Amino acid sequence: MEKDEIKVIAKVSSPFFEKFGIPRQSGLAESVESKIVFEKEFSVPEAFRGIEGFSHLWVIWKFSEVKEHSFSPTVRPPKLGGNKRMGVFATRSPFRPNNLALSSVKFLRLEREKDGRISLVVTGADLMNGTPVYDVKPYLPYADSHPQAVGGFSDGVSKEKLNVVFEAEFPPSFPEKLKAGLSESLSFDPRPGYQHGCGRIYYMIFSDYEIAFVVDGKTLTVKGITEKISR
Repeated sequence: MEKDEIKVIAKVSSPFFEKFGIPRQSGLAESVESKIVFEKEFSVPEAFRGIEGFSHLWVIWKFSEVKEHSFSPTVRPPKLGGNKRMGVFATRSPFRPNNLALSSVKFLRLEREKDGRISLVVTGADLMNGTPVYDVKPYLPYADSHPQAVGGFSDGVSKEKLNVVFEAEFPPSFPEKLKAGLSESLSFDPRPGYQHGCGRIYYMIFSDYEIAFVVDGKTLTVKGITEKISR
């Protein structure tokens, strides 16, 4: 039997260059703008005919940074403190049999890259820069929205956001359009669920900058914003 192969049709361009700091779910950091840049083979205008009529899209992608591992029927969700095991199919853990993921994003516009490739500009993506994309489908409100849905054990997890305070000044080179996205991403508390002590300095890469921050109670304070070498 032939082995099934899934083609990578696009790659993600986003300000998240490391796993640490990426929003844990799609749709949370709506101020963060990303691109889904299609490979030349699929950058055919006809393939996107009608897409402008949709406000949101489904993105099917791969947890490309997850190392190969043997199947485990249970995982430790970070939001439960990393100490309680739940069934892998009852979670959105990246440690899955096929490392596949699904995200819902807001669609802004279609663009042409300098090399001729087509890209979709979106917000609310929980995707690292370079993430392989397998498919894009339109979000259908009449079929995909379930207002009365129950969220299982996630309903009991606090969704309260942190108050973000910038003690450090933004470097002159920091793009204005990225400021709101950084603040929103930090407000969802990037720290692992089991690391909630005060005083520790955390470092997060956002675009070409290293962000240093501490958390005390419900307040996250940005202590430093350092420009990194351009990528």
